[in-house]
Amino acid sequence: MANDDGLYPIAILIDELKSDEPVRRLNSISRLSTIALALGEERTRSELIPFLAENTDDEDEVLLAAAEQLGGFVPFVGGPVYAHLLLPLLETLSTVEETVVREKAIDSLCKVGSKLPDNSLCEHFIPLIKRLATGEWFTSRGSSAGLFFP
Repeated sequence: MANDDGLYPIAILIDELKSDEPVRRLNSISRLSTIALALGEERTRSELIPFLAENTDDEDEVLLAAAEQLGGFVPFVGGPVYAHLLLPLLETLSTVEETVVREKAIDSLCKVGSKLPDNSLCEHFIPLIKRLATGEWFTSRGSSAGLFFP
């Protein structure tokens, strides 16, 4: 029973991620590391990251908070071996229209990229840079420059 009581605040934060109210989503996103810690590495990789990736059409403040949180998320997904799982979400955030969100996503991409093992750099990070650099919109091309000159 005590374990269930301890998980109740986490359940509330997870429910707030799905809320229709931006303030509640922002509150929950700002505690993303707490949610990831409670879920554990496997569920963070298999549930939380895909959920966040499906919900990138949000208020700029929520996206900014997500971009900021994800820069420190490598330990929550299982360390450098799994860090590449954060890249697609950060790539998406690095192409949004709002400049501050893009800048924070690029900062987080640099943080995550610095922790990637060499094989993940070649397999995941370099292709990401190429996609951004050759993107149709200025947002992606500008973001790619931020990865070359952080």
